Amino acid sequence: MILREANDFVEKWHRHSARTSNDGGKFAIGLEHEGELVGVAIVGRPIARLLQVQGAAELLRLCTSPSAPKGSGSKLYSRAKRIWQLMGGTKFHTYTLAKESGDSMRGAGLKEPVVEIDGEQWDRRKRRRSRKPIHDEPKRRWSEDLPELPL
Repeated sequence: MILREANDFVEKWHRHSARTSNDGGKFAIGLEHEGELVGVAIVGRPIARLLQVQGAAELLRLCTSPSAPKGSGSKLYSRAKRIWQLMGGTKFHTYTLAKESGDSMRGAGLKEPVVEIDGEQWDRRKRRRSRKPIHDEPKRRWSEDLPELPL
């Protein structure tokens, strides 16, 4: 799946996030059910500068449609993480809003988020950014260390 198709799906179905930017994108995958695209996952470079280390990636968007079967979010997360691991990745991050349950992450085997992050505005005096309400919301970061695969 190409990034544009995945972003079109996100634009149509995601509850609170918009398309990803094209910079830093690594790959996108889709999930079909009965011949219909019902979910996408977009993986890219971690947004937080301090997490941008060798071997790290971030699940930037995880989105399913109302017709997606139960467990689709967990399936997409697990598959995206495995693909990153097969590509040599060693760290995988994602975020949920604090008000979200995190069921997809737990369904994929994660226990608890590693850190709670207060919402803050990304606009800075020397780095102006447009205001987006989602930035003001508290979030949870989920992170996993991925074991190196034998050759």
